[in-house]
Amino acid sequence: MRSVKSPTVDFLDITFLKLGSKKQQKVYQILVKHKIMEKLSTFNPILVGTIPLNIDIENSDIDIICCVRQKNQFIEALVCNFQNMKSFKVTENDALNATKANFYIEEFEFEVFGQDLDSLQQNAYQHMIIEHKVLVEKGEKFRQEIVKLKRQGLKTEPAFAKLLGLVGNPYQELLRLKR
Repeated sequence: MRSVKSPTVDFLDITFLKLGSKKQQKVYQILVKHKIMEKLSTFNPILVGTIPLNIDIENSDIDIICCVRQKNQFIEALVCNFQNMKSFKVTENDALNATKANFYIEEFEFEVFGQDLDSLQQNAYQHMIIEHKVLVEKGEKFRQEIVKLKRQGLKTEPAFAKLLGLVGNPYQELLRLKR
């Protein structure tokens, strides 16, 4: 597996995946083949999570966040484009004013998350940018330790918090590193 090479990765352009790990390359092929980002383009989709950072494990899903100003339009787009995919399901989270769809394409589970917040401002994107910076600073051994903790059952943010010695809510504490 290749580690993140540069702090200048443009996460808004998925073509960086073409030069990544085998899994990143496969994810890129699936995204392009099935025109996932194009189908979601109205909602400013961004691929986030562990796969872009190359800290994914065997069962990691493909996470895409979207900016959703009109929930009904988003749900309609999800149903129209993905309802025929295996295990397609749409759920809503009133606490976050969010809607998400889960489904499978080929061997990968997708989670498309929409929130009434600019995609660049959503926590998933902010966490990924902070985690990328930490990975670049700490190096390959640190990346491997994150993967090891994830294989032991820790979620991504708690794994980072543990290795960085952060105390408190790992999701909130990671965001503080941005400052």
